This record gives sequence, C-alpha cells and structure tokens, in this order.
Amino acid sequence: MGKRSVAAPSAGVAGLALVAALTFVSTASPAGAATCPASTTCPTTVTFTVNAPDGLTINVPDGPVNIGSGAPGGQISGALGPVTVSDQRAALTATWVATVSAAAGGFTTGGGTPAETVPNTAVLYWSGTGTYTGGTAANFSPGQATAADAQSLNVSRTAFSKTSGSGDNSATWDPTIVVNVPAQAVAGTYTGTVNHSVA
Repeated sequence: MGKRSVAAPSAGVAGLALVAALTFVSTASPAGAATCPASTTCPTTVTFTVNAPDGLTINVPDGPVNIGSGAPGGQISGALGPVTVSDQRAALTATWVATVSAAAGGFTTGGGTPAETVPNTAVLYWSGTGTYTGGTAANFSPGQATAADAQSLNVSRTAFSKTSGSGDNSATWDPTIVVNVPAQAVAGTYTGTVNHSVA
C-alpha cells in the first residue's frame, strides 16, 4: 500500500490561529476586575495598614536625683522629675497602668547596716494630677492626686493609669518623694531606687 501524506497547515491558516489567540488574550478581563451594568455602582475594595511601631513605653528621670536633706525624726520631700507614659499602640482599647515601688533594701548609706538604712516603708510617693494627650480627663487617673494621698513604696502602687478610650495617647506627671527620716538615722547621703513600670 502507498504511504499517505498529511499536508502541513498553510501559513495562512496558522496566521489566522495566532491572530485569534492574540485577540482572545487582549480582550480577556484582568483578574478580579468587576463588570457592572450602566447606571449602577461598581465597587473596588481598597485596603491600607496603620502601623503601631513604638508600642507602650515609660520614660523616667536619669539619676541620681537629690530630693533634699533633713534631720533625724524629720521629713524630706522633693520632686523626682517628670515621668511619661507613651502609648503608641493605636489600640481600640488603649488602657494601661503605671506602677511604682522602692527597692526592697530601702535607702542606705555607708555600709548599709540596719543603722545606716531607711526602710522603704518610710518612703512615700504621690503622683500629682499630671498632664495628658489623646483623650479627656475622664480617661486618665492619677494614683495619688494630692500630698494627702501619698502612699509608702514598700509595695507596688499605681502611679498613674488610663482607664478608657482608644488610640495613641500619653501622660506625664512629676511625682513627689517624701521620706519620713527615722529618729535613729545616722548622718550620710542615702541611696536607693524608685522603680516604675507600665503594662
């Protein structure tokens, strides 16, 4: 039997096929595109992101801070310097509590013997009313608004708080440290730490 031959498509046919393919590609709709009838609303969803890069931080004065001097059995009182909480979380519920306490070992001089120690129970703190941004006065609450509200620092105390509201905010207060100097305290420069934190 003789071999049958199959004719290759002519250049004209191949060209028409290529044109048809290109025409199909050029008229296809982009992925996700919407097609709407005339006189109707045709929506496109738009998104964007609001970043909150800095989070929740607290800034305290550099030490040492000298709050003054006084005699045994007397009282020493002085400003610690501004303390600032900055809340850059852009949170829907932007609440926080700043706390304060004194070192467990109290304040010491010389060799830190019992006679050379003022216990942290004798060290008091009051925050004052402070200043704030990113909310109303109702959103913020000082821990100790006046001298009459002063609290000892032998345990953790609330220094300042934000109790409601949303979005970025900050609060600054200048707390006062009050030391009830024991009658048996020896002369010297006493050193200790006042510790703040925020959460």
